[in-house]
Amino acid sequence: MDWLNYHHLLYFWTVAREGGLRQASEALNVSQPSISAQLRTLEKAVGEALFRRSSRSKSLTETGQLVYSYAEEIFGVGRELQNALSGGLASRVPRLDVGIADTFPKLVTQFLLRPVTAKESSPTRVVCREGKLTDLLGQLAMHRLDIVLSDEPAGSHLKLKTFNHPLGDSGVTFCAAGRLGGSLRKKFPGSLDGAPALLPTENTVLRRALDLWFQKHEIHPRIIGEFEDAALMKIMATEGQGFTVVPTIIDREAQSRYRLRIIGRTEECRGSFYAITAERRISNDLVTTITESAKSNLRVAAAG
Repeated sequence: MDWLNYHHLLYFWTVAREGGLRQASEALNVSQPSISAQLRTLEKAVGEALFRRSSRSKSLTETGQLVYSYAEEIFGVGRELQNALSGGLASRVPRLDVGIADTFPKLVTQFLLRPVTAKESSPTRVVCREGKLTDLLGQLAMHRLDIVLSDEPAGSHLKLKTFNHPLGDSGVTFCAAGRLGGSLRKKFPGSLDGAPALLPTENTVLRRALDLWFQKHEIHPRIIGEFEDAALMKIMATEGQGFTVVPTIIDREAQSRYRLRIIGRTEECRGSFYAITAERRISNDLVTTITESAKSNLRVAAAG
């Protein structure tokens, strides 16, 4: 594919977004046969089908979903350019593209992004994309992301030009809902032995640290659920099905938001937080704000 026809891409994007040829025809004021011909030309250039022909609605194939994701970004940037030019470049709101590892706690994300999302005097458009760390690092290397937040550093084995910026770490708080939380507070940490547990999956850094801590204290929890999504893990804990863990720096917020009771804390088991960038020396002012504020705020939160 030597050249991408953006006119054809626009037709494809409109059909996918509107949900069908008729809707796209009305939106573009172009006949349906004309749109169909343009789609066939684009598919021929791509070399694969973009829509599933067997479906009445225009559902996307796997390749179609990939092309649509890029088209969405391309035409989104085009709208930003129009807005910037029509309103004057000085009025353009800065944009920050943030990658968030799927194992990274959502409340910690909110905590770290607050310095740029809560500033009314200088509003920022923050675009967050969640995914596997390796996938996010690939997007970072291609400069589709400005920063990646992760609970582990980028490994050198990936052969990507990325740089790790340690932000800080935190101890762990064990918590549970209702009566379970109250009963497990007694004789902590021994009370966790045999208790129902909702824990991160074994592929996470925090879970490996927890397993070592359990082993050290001869604690064998009864694991009834494992989660990559920390928010879902806490939601399940609200039903009283088992105890769970949160970083101590945000345990009070987790306590109020999810109605969890604190069982106990430990500093022996710690989770770390990293900002990963494509440059050794950060030049993006918004990324600098996040990293510098995080280092300061994490120290304060850990001390408190």
